[in-house]
Amino acid sequence: MRTGSEPVTARSPLRMRFWLSLWGLVWAAVGTIAFALAGRPGWAAACGVLWLIVTVDLVMILRHIRQGPHYQPGRDIPPYEPDRGGPRRGAPDRGGPGRGAGAE
Repeated sequence: MRTGSEPVTARSPLRMRFWLSLWGLVWAAVGTIAFALAGRPGWAAACGVLWLIVTVDLVMILRHIRQGPHYQPGRDIPPYEPDRGGPRRGAPDRGGPGRGAGAE
């Protein structure tokens, strides 16, 4: 829901997340290899799991970056009114006692 107080110059943090994920990917890979060579299989497995998680996150980040910007209303579109739980415009009449057409 738009409130009208969104910053005009807001930017997506995807590029920052990309570089942080890349940094984490390098450290997870180095940790996995180093712990495997040092004979510490538990730590190597933990770094391997982290490596997998960071790789999946990096793929999702790249997917979102390649999708490009999504539609956002411009400055000429007023903020949406909050939903107060009342009947919607264009909603079908549900009938029943005391509601809609035919209520007496």
